[in-house]
Amino acid sequence: MRVVVAGSSGLLGGALVTRLRTAGHDVLRLVRHEPQAADERGWEPPAGRIDDGAFDGVDAVVNLCGAPLTSGRWSGARKQQLIDSRVEPTEVIADAVARHGTPVLLNASGINVYGDTGDREVDESAGPGSGFLADLCRDWESATDSAAHAGARVVHLRTAPVLSAHGGLLAPLRTLFRFGLGGKLGDGRQYFPWIGLDDHISAMELLLRDGDLSGPVNLTAPEPVTNAEFTRALGSALRRPTPWRVPAVALRTALGDAADEMLLSGPRAVPGRLPEAGFTFAHPRIDQALAAVT
Repeated sequence: MRVVVAGSSGLLGGALVTRLRTAGHDVLRLVRHEPQAADERGWEPPAGRIDDGAFDGVDAVVNLCGAPLTSGRWSGARKQQLIDSRVEPTEVIADAVARHGTPVLLNASGINVYGDTGDREVDESAGPGSGFLADLCRDWESATDSAAHAGARVVHLRTAPVLSAHGGLLAPLRTLFRFGLGGKLGDGRQYFPWIGLDDHISAMELLLRDGDLSGPVNLTAPEPVTNAEFTRALGSALRRPTPWRVPAVALRTALGDAADEMLLSGPRAVPGRLPEAGFTFAHPRIDQALAAVT
């Protein structure tokens, strides 16, 4: 299989490229600088440009582009950057997929499309929720419309926070917990969907192969936990106490509405379509996943 990957410099993209090449697939990487390696192809999303020939003979495209959500307060300018880093590149890729007749597009999205669901469990059959992140994910997914209308099999990767031994969500948390500063956020009752990096990459491999799967797919472990449960599990994995509680008001003061949408609320989301397709999670429980990466 010949696969083009956009966002290959990130945690997910880098791991996916390695896994696909190990399996014997031919992988090309879209890069925003002048190509310097044989496997690189240049593109400029603001200009709507992709190097000639980049999609020739390609069986699938995986788009994992998007600026990090977790970098301070969401000012108006920051929100626009988060939108532009997702919607515009996706439109450019979807249009290229449509023009070249590329059969498959796997496109990143987020589990926060469901908004805050409280104790209500949701899978892919649930509609979008409310809030900035839910609206962002909805627009992100809609940006693939041109590819779908051209007949491509489009999969929306509704990804939960990823647990990895290298980078990702756990990188800043390890330091805090190892210094005994770990604690639940707010009342700790908000749900926290998650997925291990290996399971995420394995799921993407399945989605590249399975010709029957299209539309939204939740890339999240089957056992979501509350923030309090996650805090206890991480403290146990690192053998550190977790006595602290970060008040909601302090988080809101520091991060504004980003605190409410990312830290103090969340969807109790579960995977519906992956298990139906025969996918088996290597780490379905939070204690198993943390033991593998800490």
